Amino acid sequence: MIDRRTLIAAGGALAAVPAFARAPKSAAFPADFIWGAATAGHQVEGNNTNSDVWFLENVKPTVFAEQSGDADNSLELWPVDLDLAKSLNLNAYRFSLEWARIEPEQGLFSIAMLDHYKNIIEGCRARGLRPLVTFNHYTTPLWFAKQGGWLNADAPQLFARFCDRAARHLGAGIDRAMTLNEPNIMPILRYVLPPQFVAGQRAMLDAAAKKAGVAKFTAGNAANPEDIDAMRANLIAGHKAAKAAIKAVRSDLPVGFTLSMFDDQAVGGNAGRDAARKELYSAWLETARDDDFMGVQNYERVLWGPNGRLPAPKGATVNAMGGEVYAPGLANAVRYAYSQTRKPIIVTEHGVSTADDMIRAALIPAALAELRKAMDEGVPVLGYCHWSLIDNFEWISGYKQQLGLVAVDRTTFKRTPKPSAAVYAAIAKRNAV
Repeated sequence: MIDRRTLIAAGGALAAVPAFARAPKSAAFPADFIWGAATAGHQVEGNNTNSDVWFLENVKPTVFAEQSGDADNSLELWPVDLDLAKSLNLNAYRFSLEWARIEPEQGLFSIAMLDHYKNIIEGCRARGLRPLVTFNHYTTPLWFAKQGGWLNADAPQLFARFCDRAARHLGAGIDRAMTLNEPNIMPILRYVLPPQFVAGQRAMLDAAAKKAGVAKFTAGNAANPEDIDAMRANLIAGHKAAKAAIKAVRSDLPVGFTLSMFDDQAVGGNAGRDAARKELYSAWLETARDDDFMGVQNYERVLWGPNGRLPAPKGATVNAMGGEVYAPGLANAVRYAYSQTRKPIIVTEHGVSTADDMIRAALIPAALAELRKAMDEGVPVLGYCHWSLIDNFEWISGYKQQLGLVAVDRTTFKRTPKPSAAVYAAIAKRNAV
């Protein structure tokens, strides 16, 4: 699906890469290396009306810039997305199950929706794509959020019951299973989003609770700061219970979770950086030591001074949120994750939010060259998945941010590969940067 014009543009993008992205060629990656691209259900499928996030998008006031609506219509167009992945010479596709579709009411499981995801898994296999399946990518059923979400003492077992049902229907075809996507996202957002966001989110959650007729409404990726510690405890318990449920169905299926990680670098002493790492990652890195692998998701470098996060260096390439785009950052995050867990790593997300695809086209080879260096040092990296395959619904930003290798027309849903797609496709084809 990559045409000649895209290939020419890709060549031009590489010829004009910024200095930060220039990197020497590395040796080939292992023969069984995972080359993938990632999506998530709510962000691409559309009309996920039984979910907590759909409810929050439509309440007033809301922090969401716009409603997800049809998204990329991937609920119907998933074969097109799989064909896209195949056309990029990839051998894996990471996607998520929508809990709200499979269990729209508590205890009611939809065979039709389970079959839908089974068709995607079988579609991956038919195209030579390894299905990397995330059982929960933030969004939860509306009924779950009305019960307090991950603050509910029963949340871990409710999630494990869903994972058991999904694994019994789908487990045979899955290549790798991830229970949770970035369960540390709430503390991470404290450092990414502006301070005024917290007040807006609190007003939104209060309005949602009132509209739902409940005392407390907590979504999978929207909670008040004072609830984060309690959520973390239940999320860790939920991961462990879900992993046990999946393993009970298929003991040989590798199971882990994914973590959002900055490339954390210290300025003026290590205290600020080390405190941030403890808050953001430590409980989860300890949990990962009992898993089969760990997913690392990196988008930017963060400099930590004695008093907290510092702004990006002057003149640095930055993403749409102002975070520093730093090619060695992915490898640095992977090194740290492995040093703390001693578990194999899969890069389950890496990319950049930017309207300038030249930045993306330059970042991919530069970051992968650095990742190969980490592997040469002995870090067991099993694969790399770019986020995202297609431009999609980026949560509170709506459709204002672009992270896809492929652009999507919001009216016709036509997919058009960007030059960066051709850059990544060439790397995957030769299995080397």
